[in-house]
This record gives sequence, structure tokens and C-alpha cells, in this order.
Amino acid sequence: MKQVVQNYRTGELTLLEVPAPACKPGGVLVRTRWSLISTGTELMKVGEAGMSLVAKARARPDQVAKVVQSVGTAGLSATYRKVTTKLDSYTPLGYSLAGVVEEVGEGVHDVAIGDVVACAGNEHALHAELNWVPQNLYVRVPPGVAPQHAAFGTVGAIAMQGVRRGEPQLGDVALVVGLGLIGQLVVQLLVAAGARVVGVDPDDERCKLAERLGALTCSHPASGVVDAAVADLTGGHGVDQVYLAAGGTSNEPVELAAKLSRDRGRVVDIGKCRLDLPWNAYYEKELDVRFSRSYGPGRYDPSYELEGRDYPIGYVRWTERRNLECFLDLLGRERIDVGPLISHVADLDSATETYERLHSGDLKAVAVLFRYGDSAPNMPPPAASVALPVTAVRPAPALPSGRAVRVGFIGAGNYASSMLLPHLTGREDVELRHVVTTSALSGANARRRFGFAGASTDVDAVLGDPSIDAVFVVTRHSSHADLTRRALLAGKAVFVEKPLALSEAELAAVIDAVEESGNDRLQIGFNRRFAPLLREAVARFGRRTGPATVRYLVNAGTLEPNSWYLRADREGSRFAGEGGHFVDTVSWLVGADPEAVFAVATRGQADVQVSLSYGDGSTATITYATTGSPRFPKETLEMLADGKVLRFDDFARAAVHGRRQWRSPRLPRGRDKGQRAQLDAFLDAVRSGRPMPVDLRSLVATTTATLSVQTSLGSGVPVRLGGATP
Repeated sequence: MKQVVQNYRTGELTLLEVPAPACKPGGVLVRTRWSLISTGTELMKVGEAGMSLVAKARARPDQVAKVVQSVGTAGLSATYRKVTTKLDSYTPLGYSLAGVVEEVGEGVHDVAIGDVVACAGNEHALHAELNWVPQNLYVRVPPGVAPQHAAFGTVGAIAMQGVRRGEPQLGDVALVVGLGLIGQLVVQLLVAAGARVVGVDPDDERCKLAERLGALTCSHPASGVVDAAVADLTGGHGVDQVYLAAGGTSNEPVELAAKLSRDRGRVVDIGKCRLDLPWNAYYEKELDVRFSRSYGPGRYDPSYELEGRDYPIGYVRWTERRNLECFLDLLGRERIDVGPLISHVADLDSATETYERLHSGDLKAVAVLFRYGDSAPNMPPPAASVALPVTAVRPAPALPSGRAVRVGFIGAGNYASSMLLPHLTGREDVELRHVVTTSALSGANARRRFGFAGASTDVDAVLGDPSIDAVFVVTRHSSHADLTRRALLAGKAVFVEKPLALSEAELAAVIDAVEESGNDRLQIGFNRRFAPLLREAVARFGRRTGPATVRYLVNAGTLEPNSWYLRADREGSRFAGEGGHFVDTVSWLVGADPEAVFAVATRGQADVQVSLSYGDGSTATITYATTGSPRFPKETLEMLADGKVLRFDDFARAAVHGRRQWRSPRLPRGRDKGQRAQLDAFLDAVRSGRPMPVDLRSLVATTTATLSVQTSLGSGVPVRLGGATP
């Protein structure tokens, strides 16, 4: 396996191939998905390693004292050999990560293989592909917390222990000195605890970030801005607590703490800064100086960390493991937000370059994450999470009264020509302006058949036409995300056939386009929820009060050997292309977005079975089969809840069984799968400026769940889906 190490004598950093650790009793073997670089502690260690021996001695006088003592007991020669051997050895880096349990050791019963966990410890949560972690140094990640955010668990516990040492109370005024990674977390924890927070840091960007995360005022320590804010907030008395989250050799932090503290205030040292206390200032105010030791009680105690002996909660309420659990709980309840702290994400293979850029100052960052690739054997899946835009989208204006919606099409293949364009042709409220196809002849045929005003093979003829209100993307799957992104950036309302994206990166690019443009006018061709017969059956079923069980069988059948649908390397799997239909339908029936996905398949993935779970206890199973008979209906669906059963047979017949029975008459051939109703709803939204028929959150959740099917198939374990908020 790969691990980031450093030679402390030469300062050399390298990504080393080392043997994988064994899974020992009392702990778990964790495959790392994300690990966090502590831009304070780790960079200090990296900086010290690059010093000369004299400079190292000046930086670590505690170690020099041990050397002197060893010379007195073991002699100069033996001590020299001992010191040089230790300096010339590789040492690990890292102490905060999130990963997936790959093996469970004897005596461990609180997690299982496949669970996502956050891990701590500078000997157990390293920048390495595999880590053995003892029981008191990992916790299970709650649902809804993205693994990259859970990787902040250890530094979160450090910040939390510092805040606990300060004992803030509701309404207190607190000063945070140093707004790096730990300081930013301390700010948020204090705000969550009901304190009013001010901060100082020489970096203006960090001050602005802390203010966005809840601090009232932040500024350069020499500006006088914070001094005035403290006087105003406290009536001239001074702050209740000062949290020292700064590093370095300057004594200014402790001097500022004395200056701005109230009488008998508390000063908590979390970082490693110079502590030459000005005696008069601290004596006259009788300041209470406290140290915060790492993650909390249990740290540096081998019986706790290595042997798993917990402290009784009645005697020690907050241990390091309970601090870690509490921080993750706050993440899950959205009381803490670490997303804005992430300045850079790097693959593990670029670790050496990343550290060099951080050390040189070329990369300025609050938090940096290492991402571990999916190519590792038996790699379990990440919790899928795609953030929705954090900036407000702009309101969509209504079209002038009586004006038709001007439409452009990119693609006019079989589906567009048979299922979409016939519903748009000959309408007074729709003007077909331009169609773009891959060949000139296809465009000419579409223009002649459906009455487009123009046709070409140039996508910009649609995207660059300011008169076009709405763009339909009906091309092959691999181009959907990029064309949708470009159309959104061009300010168009977009109707894209499923799938929206074939990867999380493509989905993220679409979301980035929404954020950049402020344009969220997007609809995916999930038409089943608009099918009239299904909607009538749901209305007959009535309002659901208990959890539902949904079964959806899709008898997809085989394809022609030369079908482009079978080019999975370019166009994605069949389920990736079609599965969003069925995930969307089930989620619409349940009335929520899925929280977890688990998938299994037959050999060769000919048939796929997908299990979805929902927050209200509902479950759904989608069977996507290609090996069935074409004489059997293509889609059959059942929903069971509250003593009732809804049965839906291939858009031709539906029934509700319960106290009141209902059966639909059998529909004639030419079943309505909802395409026209969906188009009507989309066009009405474009015309009126009202929201799209299906909101962006649902579209993203469905796409994420569909993509996670392949992830689960590859790993054999469930994928927990992250709940993103706009």
C-alpha cells in the first residue's frame, strides 16, 4: 500500500510503498477514502525536518534535554548512534481521516464491514491507504455526513476540547486568536454554543471567512477594529474567554489576550504559540490560563487508546472518542460547516508536491484533503454527496403575454422524433426555431418533418441564439452533461433527456454552472411521474401515513448487438442511462429522496437489483432485467403501505387493493407514459417564470443515487447518500 512518510534527518518527503497493516484484536482495518492535512501541526513538523541539526535543537529543547540525559546514562557514542538512527528513519504524517471498515478485529462489535468511519490518531489515522485503528479512536459516520467532511473529525475534536476547556456560556463574548483551521472550527463551535465571537488574524481572507461562518467581527490584531468591537460588546469589561489557536514564536497572542480579557477571564491555549506571560497583566486581572490537550481525555493514555478501556461517563463526560462523536453529530445536524474550509483537494499520488507547495507558500490553504482513488482493490464506496449551489439563483422572468416559447433542439434522433417533437409540432404556444444534428441530412429531415425554422450541425447556432428560450438536449448520453452545462451558462431553460450525467464529476460540473450563472431552469426527462394513469392510481391510493414498500420490475429486454447503448465505456451502463427513470418514479411515490443505495447483479451485470432506503423507513427494490421474455410487460410496479396495495401494469392497467377497491379500465394500445404532460409542465414553467416541475434538489438526488448503483456494484457494500442543502 502507499503511505506518505518523511525522513526527519534530511526532511525528504515521499510516497512510499509499504506492507499493509494486519487487523489486530480490539480494532478495525480501515481503507482510507479521505485524509486531512493539518496545515498547522503537520507543516510545523515538515518545516522542522528541513532545519539543520542546530535549528532542530533550538526548535525542540525538550528533545535536547532527553539527549543530554541519555549522554549521562548511556554515554556519548551510544547516544549519538541512537539519535542518528531515529532521525534517519521514516516517520508517518497525518492524524485525521475517513474511510470504510474493511476488516473487523476480535472483540469489536460496534461496527461492521462496509461502515463508514472517522478515525483519529497520529499513529492510526495516517496518510495511508490502509490503517489499523483501535476501538476508541474511530466512530461511525452518521447518515448525511459526507466522508470528506467526516475526515475533519480529529481536528474538530481538538477544537471542541479547547472550547470545553473555556466553558463558554450563553451570551458570553469570546475572542479567537488565529483563524487557521482550528481557529475557524473554534469560531463555529462557540457560535453553536451561543457565544458572541470576535477574531483576529493577520490574513484578511481568513477574517472574512470566519465572519461568514458566524463571527461578529474579525480583523488584523493591530488594526484596533477588534478592540473597539470588544469594548462595544462588553461595555468595556473585556471578553469572557480567549482561545489561542495561533502558532509561531511571537508573544503577541498572549499579550493581546491579557489586554482584551475581562477581570478573571479565561485564556485557553489550543495551538503551539509562545507563552511568555506578562506577569503584571495576568496577575492584575487574575486570568485563568488553561491548556487544552489534543482531542480530550484519553489522549496519550495507552490503556484508553490502545487497550480500549473507556472512562466511565459519570466521571469523564467527554473523552476523545465522545468529542469525535459529538463533532460528527454537529456536522450531521448542520450546526458546523466544514465545506467552506476546504481550499484544495489532491490525489494521494501528488502528496509530495502538495506538501512542497504548502511549505513554500505557493499553495495558501485553510484545509487540504487527500483523496484516495477508486482503483485500489476492493475499494468500498464513498458516501455520495453533490452540493447544491450556495448562491441564490436569479428569478426567471415570464415571457411577454401571448408570445410562443421559442425552442431549440440539439439532437433529433429516434426518441426525440417519436416521443417529444410530435407533442410540440403545430402548437401555437411553441415556435421551433432551430435543430442541430450530427449530419446535415438529419437536420434537413427534422426541419422538413417538424417545421423548424432552421437546421445546422453547429451547437452554437442554438446556444448562441439569444432569441431561443428553451433548449432540448436529446443526444447520446456522454454529451448530456456538457451540453446542459453550456446551455445553462448561456441562460437557457434546459430540458435534457436522461441521464443528466454519467459521473459525479459531470454532475458537479452542471451544478457549478448553475451556481456560476444563477440559472437553475433545468428539467430531466423523467416522464413516468407525469403518466396520467399512474397519477390517478396514486390519488386513489390516498395519503400515506406509514412507511412504504415499493417493488419495481423493469423487463428491459435485449438490445441489437450494434446498439450504441451497449458502448458502456463511453455511454455508461444501461442502468446508468435508464435507471434514473425508475429511481425518480419511486422517490416521487415515497415523497422523499433516497438516503442509501445497495446494488447486486448477476454475472456480467445483465440483471441488476437496486435497493433504496428512505428517511421515513420506506424501502424500494428496483429490478432491471435484460434476460426476461419480451412477452411479459416491460414495467410492473407495486406499492404496499397502510394496509393497501397499489398495482401498476405497464401504463395499461392499475388497481388499488384495500378497504376500497379500485381498478382502471384497460387502456387501448398507445399507452401514455407522461411525455406530453411533462412537456406541458416544462413549457408552462418557461412561459410563466414559475419553478420547474421537478426541483433541482430532486434531480440531483436521483442522479446521485443512480450513479451510486455502479459504485455499490463495484464494492459490494451500500452507499450512503449525502443530503446536500442549497
